[in-house]
Amino acid sequence: MKFAAPLLEGRLINRYKRFFADIELEDGTLVTAHCANTGSMAGLKQPGSRVWVSRADNPKRKLQYDWRIVEVGQVTEKTLVGVHTAWPNKIVEEALQAGLIPELAGYGIIRREVKYGENSRIDFLLEDEGKPSCYVEVKSITFSRTSGLAEFPDSPSVRAAKHVGELTNMVNDGARSVMLYVVQREDCDRFRIANDVDPKYYEAAKLAKTAGVESLCYACTVTPEEITLSHPVQIIGNYQIIDN
Repeated sequence: MKFAAPLLEGRLINRYKRFFADIELEDGTLVTAHCANTGSMAGLKQPGSRVWVSRADNPKRKLQYDWRIVEVGQVTEKTLVGVHTAWPNKIVEEALQAGLIPELAGYGIIRREVKYGENSRIDFLLEDEGKPSCYVEVKSITFSRTSGLAEFPDSPSVRAAKHVGELTNMVNDGARSVMLYVVQREDCDRFRIANDVDPKYYEAAKLAKTAGVESLCYACTVTPEEITLSHPVQIIGNYQIIDN
């Protein structure tokens, strides 16, 4: 996913009230950027961090900037992390169209935001003649508190647990269901569910695995010019969601 316009570099001053981030741009301009991430953003909001923002096209918007990327890590081991939670859906759509996710290849129809279950919308519905419909729920991952290990979620999420339950119901109805975790950073080669952060999501995921819901995890390559799906990540933890 290439960015429509070059991102602007700056330094993070503060992230607050979930949706706001004060940032100083390279030229010294102070701006308040929209933060499209409702999670805790643990490990990503250290004041002084190098960040990148985009300028909005709509002059009527209250906030004219959007926080897109943050640089984290030690001096010799820096990595860029995409903080926009809507990006993974666009990244996955491009990857599906290009056939870059082998586990989800072979479907002629790719539909987005299809209503299903109890007042829910699935991120992707994959269909092809002679195959069960495949429901794909995408989750954005930015959380890493151990070197090389990505985790989800970074805060309790009732909505995320609901989505897992909906996928379980679809499997019970004869469909194929897949949880696709997208790690918006490239410094992680393992992934697990953070059961200490959200025990209810952990239990819902265990039930889903038992019912036949599949789970996949892919990392991303992140640069100030684009972010793309790169390689599969091993899923580990107190229970195996899939066998690796």
